[in-house]
Amino acid sequence: MKEITICIDGKKELRVSKRICAYDILSEFEENNDEIIAVKINNETCSLTQVIDINCTLKPIYLKTHEGSAIYRRTLCFVLAAAAQELFPAKRLLVGHSLGYGYYYTFDSDFVLQQKDLENLEKHMRKLIYADHIIKQSYISYNDAIELFEKLNLTETRKQLNYICPPKIPINTLGDFCDLYFAPLLVSTGILKLFELKLYQGGFLLRFPMTAKPDEISDFEDLPQLFSVYDRYKTWGKQLNVSSCASLNALIHERKHKEFIDIVETFQNKTIADIADQIHEREGIRVILIAGPSSSGKTTTSKKLSMQLRALGYTPQIIELDTYYVGRDKTPLDENGDYDYECLEALDVAQLNQDLVALFNGKTIDLPSYDFKDGRRFYTGKQMQLCKEDILILEGIHGLNDRLTPLLPNDIKFKIYLSALTQLNLDDHNRISTSDNRLIRRIVRDSQFRGKTAVDTIKMWPSVQRGEKLHIYPFQGNADAMLNTALDYELAVLKMYAEPLLRAVNPNQVEYSEASRLLRFLSNFLPIPSNLVPGQSLIREFIGGSDFKY
Repeated sequence: MKEITICIDGKKELRVSKRICAYDILSEFEENNDEIIAVKINNETCSLTQVIDINCTLKPIYLKTHEGSAIYRRTLCFVLAAAAQELFPAKRLLVGHSLGYGYYYTFDSDFVLQQKDLENLEKHMRKLIYADHIIKQSYISYNDAIELFEKLNLTETRKQLNYICPPKIPINTLGDFCDLYFAPLLVSTGILKLFELKLYQGGFLLRFPMTAKPDEISDFEDLPQLFSVYDRYKTWGKQLNVSSCASLNALIHERKHKEFIDIVETFQNKTIADIADQIHEREGIRVILIAGPSSSGKTTTSKKLSMQLRALGYTPQIIELDTYYVGRDKTPLDENGDYDYECLEALDVAQLNQDLVALFNGKTIDLPSYDFKDGRRFYTGKQMQLCKEDILILEGIHGLNDRLTPLLPNDIKFKIYLSALTQLNLDDHNRISTSDNRLIRRIVRDSQFRGKTAVDTIKMWPSVQRGEKLHIYPFQGNADAMLNTALDYELAVLKMYAEPLLRAVNPNQVEYSEASRLLRFLSNFLPIPSNLVPGQSLIREFIGGSDFKY
């Protein structure tokens, strides 16, 4: 074998003339190697068992990092699936959405887990973990994969192979249990020391540590309103027989997706109309505050809600809080020295409240605009005045925080929280992350309208997520209504825009690992052409071509 050069985390250089395992190198040359759980090879995330046979740079991934905790969670889900398969082989375990630093699970059919069942399941998981079993990643033939997943009763995983058909199928194996490979896992089960199972709402929660506190399980914070929204959508998806990536792909393959798009859009519009009815039933509402994390669709939702309110006889006017950014030169920095656009102090709260007081006193105000490319606020002469019958819609990430509007009485406010809670799963055991859904939306939007590359968006995403956890999620319990803005066909449309942007990220860039992961994720969806997306769809906010003006 030709001699290859391996650079270890930019510190050491090693020359070898034989194939070598990443773990063998890192265990010898890296300090705290017992905390290393995976590795980046030329900025691609890999298992520690990956064999190296090319010139490369190695960077260890530690448990106490964002990427490390994601690998921990994925492996924990895999071990849960293995334990459930052994204890309840005739039942299908189904993963749901995230809730309170955990994932919600149910079993298919009418099987409801009892406390004793849950205790046995947790005990079996801990047995698998204590034994420190090796988790093997390997490839099997397409035909063998079909036979395997049918044998294991992994219905949705098997169906997905009707549409994603490589000759070799990657799988993860733990004992007699196998599952489809989507992303790297831990090399063995022994690291999974912290988790808990908790009965919840006809199913149960698999709970795990926060990234910021990897040595403890936080207290459970129930969010019944958020769960109710998700449960409603999940039930609706089952009624339509579209609850997985495979079932969506089946519609696309059979050319039935146009009708599904229309149904999905109608359902979302009806939900927005229901919220408008709630506002109408509450006397004295003058301000509607729409909040939610980045790329949850706040702007389009405000415009759609405005239309519904007009149908009820109101005259709504909209202020986008993004136009009140203080400007890049005045934006606070986070602990890493990056611009913190997610904190409340990034907005000119004083000017906003001065304008709000003026509006409700019948005065005319000058509305600001904001240039995201130049990072500056400016005025174009656009003005606003509220009449007595008018209702004001404020949309932005801080809408549920009363510190945003301290001069307005609470009894005139109606607060709406948005989140993109897709009810689709990749398959039985692998969920679609709300965060991934929003990140892909943002990559597309930032490229279309803000002059940013995928690298730019990926680079700032961890800061965005930190800001959301600090400034948005703590206030979601204050909402009077919650709206799920996910459209269950959207990833099939967004992939057409996102894939070229993600492919432009090269292995020399730190963001390559995330771009590569998102490309693998999007490869699970068959494409839907964007001309089928209605002009007033929320997805038009990200891909362009909307009937609304932004």
